[in-house]
Amino acid sequence: MNKIEHIGIAVKDLNSSINIYQKLLNTDCYKTEQVASEFVNTAFFKTGENKVELLQSTAPDSAIAKFIEKKGEGIHHIAFLVDDILAEMERLHKEGFVLLNESPKKGADNKMVCFVHPKDTNGVLIEICQEIKWV
Repeated sequence: MNKIEHIGIAVKDLNSSINIYQKLLNTDCYKTEQVASEFVNTAFFKTGENKVELLQSTAPDSAIAKFIEKKGEGIHHIAFLVDDILAEMERLHKEGFVLLNESPKKGADNKMVCFVHPKDTNGVLIEICQEIKWV
């Protein structure tokens, strides 16, 4: 794993949260995106080398909606950038980690993603992601 790619924060209201984080981080939101397959709307901020992703549910039974219902708004996941997501998924599987998807799936911000079950990581949802390279 190369670096922390971003920290994902579950929010109830994306627009009001964008305003809060623009003031907090003293930078504008550089991108919003809907990820229909995950039932979320996202907003991204950069501060130095770091990124923050806000996630708002678009469906009452989505993972983000369930997270907020159970734990409230807050840090949802930490994402790590990898060079080869398939190789990293294989390595993690061999190490005994439970992956939440069998193959990488399209995520936000031009990434392929896979999640590691939080029961194997002391309660923290870990995302591994790889930049999609267009040929």
